[in-house]
Amino acid sequence: MTKVRQDAWSHEDDLLLAETVLRHIREGSTQLDAFEEVGDKLNRTGAACGFRWNAIVRKKYEQAIEIAKKQRKQRKRAEQQRVRNWQKPQMGTTMVHPSADFDSSLPASPSQTKPLTLDDVISFLENLQNHDRTNQKVIKENERLRQENEELRSKVNELEKQLDKLEKNHKIIEEDYQSLMSIMDRARRMVAFQDQEEPAGPTFKMDKNGNLEKIAK
Repeated sequence: MTKVRQDAWSHEDDLLLAETVLRHIREGSTQLDAFEEVGDKLNRTGAACGFRWNAIVRKKYEQAIEIAKKQRKQRKRAEQQRVRNWQKPQMGTTMVHPSADFDSSLPASPSQTKPLTLDDVISFLENLQNHDRTNQKVIKENERLRQENEELRSKVNELEKQLDKLEKNHKIIEEDYQSLMSIMDRARRMVAFQDQEEPAGPTFKMDKNGNLEKIAK
């Protein structure tokens, strides 16, 4: 199926991209695999997802990336420890095969016949505790980013309202200015017209004897 280009990334798309990349880092996979997985889910290309991650999303999750890398190292050390324990079993104990999933390393029921060593139990508890702490940090970081996003969205809405108000005020001022200029232009034309008018004939005035006297201009 041909993937359709979509330019707009929503907050949910960015969150899915971040969660997928962080999961692949924790599990020791590559970011390219994460981009392809997100691309399949969002109907985008892996290159588009990679560009979005490196250009926009990555800088918001620097702390979470470091935590995911630490988790990856812890998982790797735990796996190496299980391999060593399997290769060198202690007397009177039976090891769980190192290919077994870490979360299922503890027996879930009496039907399991291979007991664990004390080192396996300690390693499991330590990693479980670290995993819980990491999850709490990631949750807090996601909540902080969500709140920041809401605050920025609120500020943008407020600025848009202020801009709309300023544009309306500017339009009113412009209309008033045009009206004033029109009035002033009419007044100038009237004054010029009056200055150009000349009397039709001579002007007279009556003296004290009742005779008319021409007034010199």
